[in-house]
Amino acid sequence: MNIGIAADHGGFELKKVILSYLSSLGYKVKDFGAYELDTADDYPDYVVPLARAIAAGEVERGIAVCGSGVGASVAANKVAGVRAALINDHFSAHQGVEDDDLNLMCLGGRVAGNLIAQEFVKTFLDARFTGEERHRRRLKKVKELEKF
Repeated sequence: MNIGIAADHGGFELKKVILSYLSSLGYKVKDFGAYELDTADDYPDYVVPLARAIAAGEVERGIAVCGSGVGASVAANKVAGVRAALINDHFSAHQGVEDDDLNLMCLGGRVAGNLIAQEFVKTFLDARFTGEERHRRRLKKVKELEKF
């Protein structure tokens, strides 16, 4: 599975930890930046290219990290075809994929510790969409919203 990752200054340190962790698990990871710490950078500059890569099929799933994870989630969800959510618990990390076909996980670099973030990442990447009729029906309704 090809994974994309992006972070602004608020998520920069956690992104480095996650990159190393993903490499240790054998994932191919495309880094969308930031490549150096710049406290004046803006999360949309990194999160939106990641989201567009997911929508285009260049990467299968993504991980976006900003200070709280909220801004990354808001920005990513503006891109049609992206289903992003802020993850702060184990259940949502897998249920979001299983039921809602979540393809971009957002984390807060100032909220999630390194070890729990790694656990959330593994849970998110190990999860699979169930494809149950009720979930497909709901996703169809969500996708209709992207037309407006």
